[in-house]
Amino acid sequence: MSSTGPPRVDIERIKADILALAEIGRDERSRGIYRMAFSDADMEGKRWLLHRIEENGLRPGSDGAANISGVLDGERDSPRVMVGSHIDTVPCAGMLDGTLGVVVGLECLRVMKTSGQPPARTVELIAFSDEEGRFGGTFGSEAFTGQLTPQRLESARDLDGVPLRDAMLAHGLDPMRALDARRPPEEIAAYLELHIEQGPVLDEARLQVGIVEQITGLRSWSLRFDGEANHAGTTPMSYRKDAFMGLADFAHELPRILEENGGDHSRATIGKAEIRPGAPNSVPGAVEFSLDFRDPSEPVLDELSLAIQKALAAVARRRGLRFEFQPQGEILPVDCHPDLVDLLAAEAARLGLRSKRMLSGAAHDAQVVGRIAPVAMVFVPSKGGLSHSPAEWTSWEDIEAGAQLMLGALTKLAAGAVLDEDQP
Repeated sequence: MSSTGPPRVDIERIKADILALAEIGRDERSRGIYRMAFSDADMEGKRWLLHRIEENGLRPGSDGAANISGVLDGERDSPRVMVGSHIDTVPCAGMLDGTLGVVVGLECLRVMKTSGQPPARTVELIAFSDEEGRFGGTFGSEAFTGQLTPQRLESARDLDGVPLRDAMLAHGLDPMRALDARRPPEEIAAYLELHIEQGPVLDEARLQVGIVEQITGLRSWSLRFDGEANHAGTTPMSYRKDAFMGLADFAHELPRILEENGGDHSRATIGKAEIRPGAPNSVPGAVEFSLDFRDPSEPVLDELSLAIQKALAAVARRRGLRFEFQPQGEILPVDCHPDLVDLLAAEAARLGLRSKRMLSGAAHDAQVVGRIAPVAMVFVPSKGGLSHSPAEWTSWEDIEAGAQLMLGALTKLAAGAVLDEDQP
């Protein structure tokens, strides 16, 4: 890092941290990373991060939700400027999703600390637990914002039926202490998050950064069609109550529903289905499947919900089936704070970065924090738009550009720029 001129991030230091964390939970056969929330690898990653925070002269900490913090003390402790993301992963993940935002946040605090002058505002790095939703939601940021409930702690389970409570107890964590992780809104001046785009827009346009203006909302449902299992050879087609055909009909309805009831940014995905009894010579008697649908407008999500239910009822009636659905989770859409968006855009222009303002089609911890505090996000390009895969990648040059943008914005916010303490 140069000793003259404006402070700069050290890309070699960022690279070393990313590569070191990537080895925690790495599967040698697939080369994917398995650092799912509250697994042994996840807890090892948290210990690694705490060690890095401490050895760089920052104040380490953790809360009842196992969110990890690193604090650079300022002249005024509250309200704080926050920066972060998460280090848990989906199964067989790449090395950047979530991790990049945490490592870059750590680097920004390191650079700010070396100035020798404490910032006007305290700056805190935070790595939230279970952003990837192993237990059905953004656990760490929901605890942080006071949206966690005792009922959720008792009922949450992963797809293998493992209770959240048991997973935490296995690592010596008291689940009920997660309720104490709440931070009052008045203690947070702003929250920034750097993330890979997880889509192709920036890469195809050859842009270095994206300034997120809005984060889409999403609803996830578990659904089921029940028909009648029967012999594949002796049951005439006209007599069948084929649950899988109900799913096929419904899947073909989704494009029409989005066109008639959605908007330009609406999405709907059936990502998982299980046919029962699941025998080659049996008419399917039941099918269970997932539905994920998204839009940046809450009224549009409401309209899509009604249209989807009407389509399910029509398909069930036509095929002689019964249907049921169970909401599994909901994350509301959030607008990024316009002053923070303008700050990031101005900083990108000052640095000469190729950038654009854009929508996030994926959910993030910033979306949850945005319910209680001003938030903004920076995207860097994902090569080929790939994510949640070992093939996930962003060039080091683009990572450095995004990190330098974050450093500039955090430095200004820590100096008291942009947001007044009494601003909503």
